[in-house]
Amino acid sequence: MKYYVVDAFAEKVFEGNPAGVCVMEKWLPDEIMQKMAIENNLSETAFAVKEEKIYRLRWFTPGGEINLCGHATLATAYVIMNYIDKQVDTVQFETMSGLLTVNKLGEMYELDFPAVPSEELPVTQQMIEALGVTPLESFINRDLVFVLDSEEAVKHFNPDFSKIEKLSEGIGVCITAKGNECDFVSRGFFPKLKINEDPVTGSLHCSLIPFWSERLEKREMVAKQLSSRGGTLYCKQVGTRVKMAGKAALYSIAEIYIGN
Repeated sequence: MKYYVVDAFAEKVFEGNPAGVCVMEKWLPDEIMQKMAIENNLSETAFAVKEEKIYRLRWFTPGGEINLCGHATLATAYVIMNYIDKQVDTVQFETMSGLLTVNKLGEMYELDFPAVPSEELPVTQQMIEALGVTPLESFINRDLVFVLDSEEAVKHFNPDFSKIEKLSEGIGVCITAKGNECDFVSRGFFPKLKINEDPVTGSLHCSLIPFWSERLEKREMVAKQLSSRGGTLYCKQVGTRVKMAGKAALYSIAEIYIGN
């Protein structure tokens, strides 16, 4: 089986977020895909199978299957458009989060995802202790989202992963703030999924884009995720959908051997 590693939301290799990609002729058992995700030890390994004109797509972290992943979707579209179906510039995926579309726009790959609404939560003492800072606001969707007072606070945030993992709400934790030279910045942490810090997280932006679009009164924004690798997302709010565009870079093509 061919196995690709692609750096998504990256101008060049070693930036953005690496994802493993397997485009298969038929599905493997779930337990095998989970073991492969653990073996690959990236934040996500994407598995895709073509079913008529669209691909069915699933994402596995080392800690289990997840319902939505942006960077691994971009990486899978990159592999399909450059190595599988080279003539196409649009790929549609059927997923746990519905129909997702990726369009190739020059060197950019634009994801069309559902916007995710957030519900405000009171800031608790447990949250403050877990973060080590007092957020201005907190919200919940699939993940916990904390608004900090500055880009510097996001950049210099030093998480205690053991405390973050014990927060009862949310799968992951996102911190965000208004940007200095871009519209907004963020970082994402998923210790419950065996991922401490995720370099660039498309799924988080499904809630961050509508949040900051309303706050900044802008429909088009540039976002940066301030992980050590870093990543840039070109964002649009379009009704009940969000669009995120970025580049991608191929890191490796390998062969995976799975014994019977």
